[in-house]
Amino acid sequence: MASHPLNFHAVVVGGGLVGKTAALALAQSGLRTALLAPPAAGLPAGAQFDSRIYALSSSSQTLLERLRVWQALDRSRLGPVFDMRVFGDAHAELHFSAFQASVPQLAWIVESMMIEQSLDAALHFQPSLSWFESRAQGLTIDDDAAHVALASGEMLQTDLVVGADGAHSWVRAKMGAKVDRRDYRQTGVVANFKAEKAPGEAAYQWFRDSEIIALLPMPNDHVSLVWSARTEHADKLLALDPAQLASEVEHATQNMLGALDCVTPAQGFPLALQTVDKLIAPRVALVGDAAHLIHPLAGQGMNLGLRDVAALADVITNKESFRNLGNPILLRCYERARREDIQKLMVATDGLQRLFSVPGTLARAVRNTGMALVSAQPLVKRWLVSAALG
Repeated sequence: MASHPLNFHAVVVGGGLVGKTAALALAQSGLRTALLAPPAAGLPAGAQFDSRIYALSSSSQTLLERLRVWQALDRSRLGPVFDMRVFGDAHAELHFSAFQASVPQLAWIVESMMIEQSLDAALHFQPSLSWFESRAQGLTIDDDAAHVALASGEMLQTDLVVGADGAHSWVRAKMGAKVDRRDYRQTGVVANFKAEKAPGEAAYQWFRDSEIIALLPMPNDHVSLVWSARTEHADKLLALDPAQLASEVEHATQNMLGALDCVTPAQGFPLALQTVDKLIAPRVALVGDAAHLIHPLAGQGMNLGLRDVAALADVITNKESFRNLGNPILLRCYERARREDIQKLMVATDGLQRLFSVPGTLARAVRNTGMALVSAQPLVKRWLVSAALG
């Protein structure tokens, strides 16, 4: 344990996009901020695209613009989504249009590595930020401060610890939060493809055999696959060579975009619904996957985490001058601000996943009839788009 602790207003534990965004937001507010994160891993040798992509909503774009990260992204590699076509498993179809919803776009498709590189560049220019690559191994809380012990032997003293360290959060375990996790028994299979037919700035999604397949538009006629497959099926997909995987995707998507050429290795990640009983504890707040996990069928997981960051930053920016960052009233304001948004999105995504997992002709007829009814209601569709945009 270091004899002279290093003092900060906030310590952010976790080096994903949400953690780095949180650290940047706090540092740009003039707060002495520590980020505990390993260096970013680069793309595999020869890779042209990152297999990990996100569909960022307007709320996420607004936050990244405020932090001057969005402006640094390579515009030629951003994929706007102006239309989305959703196909049921019995001929029903939903069409969402940015034009009909009176919004600039439904989402932006952005590679994870692009955002991370822009965040890293911005973080390195923050004089009030200190970046530690050592991991945290001890956390104690007292009336005056939180104390974070690092594996390197350094001790950090802070008003607030922000847990942004993912689904298996160390910070969450230390604060004693209870976790309710339900495994969907599905794996998200992701890869990028060159398409014979241009996606035309449209996203496509199919509900098929209790699985969900999405093709998301990227620049230069490329698309990104997100296939939420049963785990045993996903294992088979991940074992295919690139040409075989492309053939499987072509068949599953009814050759909507013609022949596909796989340009990145496929990757898989387990899917689960995860809730926690509290987002805060004395001098601790959770954001991102440490606070919640949802099904990726609506592409809203990253947006939900970035809305956590925006809410926490707003609460801190607007706090009374006599309150420090670990003040219980301040942290309760953050938790209240996030609970409804998190709960609504969890119920919506989990409900859809359950609905399309029910076997049988009757269940299929009910859900496809529901899709047809929604498709015929422009006001309902506009409300759904507004909710997704945050």
